[in-house]
Order: sequence, then structure tokens, then C-alpha cells
Amino acid sequence: MKNLFMLLACIVATSAMAQKKKKDQDIQSIKDMCGCYEVEFNFAETFSPDKDYQFHDNYRSGALEYVFPIEQDDDKIVLQHLLIVGDTMIIKHWRQDWLYENRNLYAFHKDNTWNYVKLPKSEVEGQWTQKVYQVDDGPRYEASGSWVHVDGKNYWEASSDAPLPRREFSKRKDYNVMARTNRQEITSYGWLHEQDNKKILREGDEDKLLAWEKGWNTYTKTEDAKCNVAKEWWDKYAGYWADVRSVWDELFASKETISIKGKVDDKVLFMQLFSLQDDLINGRSYDSTVAKNKIRETIQRYLNTDQRLGLK
Repeated sequence: MKNLFMLLACIVATSAMAQKKKKDQDIQSIKDMCGCYEVEFNFAETFSPDKDYQFHDNYRSGALEYVFPIEQDDDKIVLQHLLIVGDTMIIKHWRQDWLYENRNLYAFHKDNTWNYVKLPKSEVEGQWTQKVYQVDDGPRYEASGSWVHVDGKNYWEASSDAPLPRREFSKRKDYNVMARTNRQEITSYGWLHEQDNKKILREGDEDKLLAWEKGWNTYTKTEDAKCNVAKEWWDKYAGYWADVRSVWDELFASKETISIKGKVDDKVLFMQLFSLQDDLINGRSYDSTVAKNKIRETIQRYLNTDQRLGLK
């Protein structure tokens, strides 16, 4: 009996060590996405079930992008992206949060609406949720999946519904949901964001597939000095965007449906928050309490649902 207990204890210890090793590999892969990158964005529609569908032109673009951690602990890593345009202009880009064995998601439905979903514990064991946020730190898409480390490959893959990408949301009205399969793979040159997307028209409970799309976005590492201007920009504005994230977190904590208006006073939300950033920081002593109230007031105006942000 004693030998059996010792064997069981050995099995448990070995399993725990293997789990820790796997998690450490996951964390390293997430961190490996940080750095200064030359980025190429490539998208092409590849197939449609409708023989009369008019395929849209391929999309291709490039940029210099800085990716860096703004928060980190054993179960959460937050990576911020900043675009550098013309060597001097900084555009706050998307953000990706990685949460270990997370059960709480906001699933995109359609028309700027996200529904809260709680996943069973058994479904997320050993997995990481990637939560992707808009440039204004509002919700975009979220999914849970496993990092895979095998045969020299390191990648994460999962599927989720999302709003239209920025490259199309002001140009296309023929679909309202992009069903994305995202694969993020660490490579010898940096990392690859590969996508297999379906463009869907969702009306009620019916989905109509318009077309498939392939995305191939390469992040090629370059010298860090090229991104110094982005680091300086973040040093100036980090406090403001920390407060923006904090206000959004108040809303996410409600665990209720979130629905956001497309425009208020003919302006989308990110325009208002970017303008507020400049009003609160340029030439002024920054007051976090004042800033959070103004951020709450701004986001509140865009909510279609009944949540009331706690103004102080």
C-alpha cells in the first residue's frame, strides 16, 4: 500500500511539473511577440458559395509597429500595439490580453453588440484566452485555445466572431460578422498572424456566408531603436490609457450584454477618446480622478444598454 501511495504521489508530481513546463513555454511564446516590427498586412477573398459574388480587391498594407507588455503576472499578460507612421506619428493600435484558464468572455453577436459568456472550467483547462480590444480599448473579439509546442513549432489557434475589420467597416454593408480563425505562430523572423475568415450576413438566427478570406500578417523583427519614438509616446500617455482600461473594466465586470452606438454627434468613440487624451494631457497636470469621470461620461454616451458607469 505504501508503494502505491508513493507511486501516485510521483505521478501527481510529474503531472504538475509537466503542466508548469507547458505553461512556462506558453508564457515565453506570448512574450516572444514583443518587440519592434516591420509588419505586412495581406488579405484576399478566396471562395464564395454564390457564383455571382463579386470578389473584392486584395488588401495589402505595411507599417512599423511596437508591441510591448503593459501588465504581467502568472496568469495574465497584456500586450499593447502602437503604429509608427512616418517615423514620428504614433497611432494607438490594438491590444491583446492573454488570460490563463479564463472562463469569462464577451462574445460578439452583431451590430456592435457583445454577449457575456461563462465557459465551463473543464473547457479551459491549460488554455489561454486571447482578448482583443479596439484602438479605444473597447471589446472586439475573444477566444480560448491551447498553445501548441511540437516539432519545433509554437502556435496558438482559436475561432471567434468579430465585427468588421477597420479596413472594411466603413466600406462594406453586405456583411455584419466576420467569423475568424486566428493562428499566432512564433517564427524565426518574429511571428505570424494567420487568419481564415468567413464574411457572414447575420439576420436574426440565420447566417449567410458571403465569402472566405485568407489573412497573412507577418511581424518581422527590426532594431529596437526604430521604435524609440513609440516608447516616448507611451511614457507620456500611459496613465491616461490605464484609466481608460479601468473604466472599461467597470463595464465588463457587469457581465451583462454590451451594445455600443456607432456614432454620437457624427463621431465614433475612438475619435472622442483620442481627443479627450489630448485635452487632459497636453499642457496640463494630469488628474486621474478627473480623467476617469470624463472617460466614464464619454463612454456612457455610446452605450445602448442599461449599464450606468459610476460617476464620482
